Amino acid sequence: MAHELPPLPYAYDALEPHIDEQTMRLHHDKHHLAYVNGLNTAEAKLAEAREKKDFSLVKHWEREAAFHGAGHFLHTIFWENMTPQGGGSPRGALADAITSRFGSFESFIAQFKAAGTAVEGSGWVLLVKNVMTNTLDILTAEKHQDLSQWVTLPILCCDVWEHAYYLKYQNNRAAYIDGFIQVINWADVERRFAAR
Repeated sequence: MAHELPPLPYAYDALEPHIDEQTMRLHHDKHHLAYVNGLNTAEAKLAEAREKKDFSLVKHWEREAAFHGAGHFLHTIFWENMTPQGGGSPRGALADAITSRFGSFESFIAQFKAAGTAVEGSGWVLLVKNVMTNTLDILTAEKHQDLSQWVTLPILCCDVWEHAYYLKYQNNRAAYIDGFIQVINWADVERRFAAR
């Protein structure tokens, strides 16, 4: 079954003033769609290779599937991680886990922002649940396709590729991350935390 671009769970302008409508349209309708199309192409080429028993390009198409698949799946989480009624702080077990791991919610936010700001070039800053240790970590991914090798489950994703913020924030990534924090959908993050 082919992958499809998921619809946004809110209007393009719903996250303003923190995330602008024009960026949302370009980011979702162009950038995310390119990942979906790339993943579908890679999976079709891998299926064709299996059918023909010709694996001469398997390394290439597996890399394409990892790159586009990671881009598609992380963006899907990213859209759901935001809401017009967002911000504030988490509750319950997630709040307890954040305090246990980072000392306080404020310490978590400070580390999350510093990690996202420090990403060299394009990438992501992620709050992840380690499925081996059952603890939380903040990770950065400058090559998001490498996520396929980690034993973590992303539960909060912040895209720090320039296409996510450059129209509104230009080169001020820290201000963009501040805006992102104001629209975090903690109910979604809590659901992801509790799911596994």
